[in-house]
Amino acid sequence: MNPDSDRPGETTRPADEDGKSAGSDPADDSTSGARYGEPPADDETLLAECRVETFRAGGPGGQHQNVTESGVRLTHLPTGVVATARDSRSQHRNRKTALARLRAALKERARPEKPRKPTRVPEREKRRRLESKRRRSDVKRKRRKPDPEE
Repeated sequence: MNPDSDRPGETTRPADEDGKSAGSDPADDSTSGARYGEPPADDETLLAECRVETFRAGGPGGQHQNVTESGVRLTHLPTGVVATARDSRSQHRNRKTALARLRAALKERARPEKPRKPTRVPEREKRRRLESKRRRSDVKRKRRKPDPEE
């Protein structure tokens, strides 16, 4: 537990020789933002890029789950992507689950966006929609109370 933190179970990264926390400013990292490539292949490298927080998971699982800090929250510092796991009563299993979820989220983020193919509504469809609107309008008009002047 970090003595400077208000939240239980939060751990911080060690400071470098300048006194700053290593990787604390995502703008300093050349891989920050949407251009972040594929996540590292091994878990240790990926964990080194993350802030790891543990918390009480709560929920079903009885007293054991309510009194141990088995929930894991991983924040990927270069991108800000957060992955949380509190499925199991085991912190180690939850850490692996959170790593898998983080890796999947980073792969999804690195995937290039498909360009939108512009389309236009065919004339036949436009006519069909207008005719449907006219029919609906007639039905609603016939439901109205008649005007007293008529």
